[in-house]
Amino acid sequence: MKRVVITGIGGITPLGADWSEIESRLRQRRNAVRRMPEWDYFDSLNGRLGCPADIALPEWPRRHARSMGRVAQLAVAASERALRDAGLYGDPVIADGRMGVAYGSSGGSVEPVRVVGRMLETGSMQGVTATSYIQMMAHTTAVNIGVFFGLKGRIIPTSSACTSGSQAIGYGFEAIRYGKQRLMLCGGAEELSGPGAAVFDTLFATSTRNDAPELTPRPFDRARDGLVVGEGATTLVLEEYEHAKARGARIYAEMVGFGCNSDGNHITQPTSETMALAMRLALEDAQLAPEAIGYVSAHGTATDRGDVAETHATAEVLGTRMPISSMKSYVGHTLGACGALESWWAIEMMRGGWFAPTINLTEVDPACAELDYVVGEGRRIDTPYVMNNNFAFGGINTSLIFKAHP
Repeated sequence: MKRVVITGIGGITPLGADWSEIESRLRQRRNAVRRMPEWDYFDSLNGRLGCPADIALPEWPRRHARSMGRVAQLAVAASERALRDAGLYGDPVIADGRMGVAYGSSGGSVEPVRVVGRMLETGSMQGVTATSYIQMMAHTTAVNIGVFFGLKGRIIPTSSACTSGSQAIGYGFEAIRYGKQRLMLCGGAEELSGPGAAVFDTLFATSTRNDAPELTPRPFDRARDGLVVGEGATTLVLEEYEHAKARGARIYAEMVGFGCNSDGNHITQPTSETMALAMRLALEDAQLAPEAIGYVSAHGTATDRGDVAETHATAEVLGTRMPISSMKSYVGHTLGACGALESWWAIEMMRGGWFAPTINLTEVDPACAELDYVVGEGRRIDTPYVMNNNFAFGGINTSLIFKAHP
């Protein structure tokens, strides 16, 4: 089996697009949550908070841009940054079949859905265009990336809600590991929308601290009252190690383990036992003992049952002394992007030896398991291995393990 390394990273997040800026804001321990006056239009929406990624996107030629809604724009922008970071932008090697795409989002863009909905409601096709479906289809991020950069390898769409990004990285890892591709562009994206917030609002899973956005979300905290939706995109360039070494590529980290399974139990209620199994599968895949892991980037959505189930699964597999924190306390739940975004940040924190705390965590919910919750000013940890865990509707569980590169 082939070794797989990360040689490029690009992201668009509510805290910025460059790691130096993002780390600075993490150290300030201030989130990017704000009240969304645009959502006052929705009369019954309880949670009116969001984390937009207010970063200017490139202006592309119309022949490319017309097929992209905002979610695809975010994905392509992040992927361009990742390819440039890897020294592969414009390199013929990416267009000869050696590079594939594994990418996902919870769904396509909302605007074409609105237009098609109006067609169903009124009979009018005004606004429905030849690219409406392309912008709204579930695999819009993956195919737009492939077409934009002329990639001819395999396309693996991962539209699996909150595990879209982590499944993409895992499946891209396997494609290289088993010799099917030399390189993969992997990640996830999500655009911010009122309907996206409403999905969780109807489940009473969104925070309603509309007048105190700086105090929410509060993963693992006794006073947490739900999640906040965010947006963004992150792309990792995964590359076969010998291929990367031969071209003198900079290596961020090595990916060594991937675990993925499903609860087979309930669409929206998590199951701790199968969460734990996903972590064990990743450890087995990496041929590591639990004590090798030095830090866990938690899914940590700040929902009632999710936090409880996840912490008990983590403690069962990795022990009660495991350092853990949730990056969603800064940027909310970026849904299809979170698995990739949180993997990126975990890798960077491992490289720097400083791990950001969960903010707004002042009193751990006694229903959560005993763990080493990173709070305060963060933590200096010298570890060669980090784990990133994500969980999605339908009981989809993922666990990724990254190894520091010398």
